[in-house]
Order: sequence, then structure tokens, then C-alpha cells
Amino acid sequence: MVYVVLTVHVIVSLTMIFLVLLHSGRGGGLSDMFGGGLGAAASGSTMVEKNLDRLTVVAALVFTFTTISLALLLDGR
Repeated sequence: MVYVVLTVHVIVSLTMIFLVLLHSGRGGGLSDMFGGGLGAAASGSTMVEKNLDRLTVVAALVFTFTTISLALLLDGR
């Protein structure tokens, strides 16, 4: 069970790093490489940015859940 949760935790960690880097910041961020900066400059908050925000929140919630699960599972050892 620990190995399953640990595997999910590592995958979600890498996914969260990727999703956070895709967000456009003050300077545009990495999302400019994929055309996100042009859409954001033209029409404000686009559907792509809203979906990116939702995916990031879901990844953060799964990351929190797996962190707590690992702490509880490894505490008993």
C-alpha cells in the first residue's frame, strides 16, 4: 500500500511542478511557449487558463491527500 501511495505521490509531484510552471506570471512564464501568453494578453482570463487553474487545484489536493496518507502509513512502522 505504501508503494502505491508513494508512486502516486511522485507522479502528482512532477505533474504539479509542470502545471505551476505553465501558469503565466508577471513575465509571461513558460505558458508563452505554448501560446498562452498571446491569448491572455488579448482577452484576459481564457478558458485554457481556467482549466489550468482547476487542474492545478486538483493536483494540489491529491498531493495533500497523498502526503497525509504517507505520514499516517509510515507512522505505524
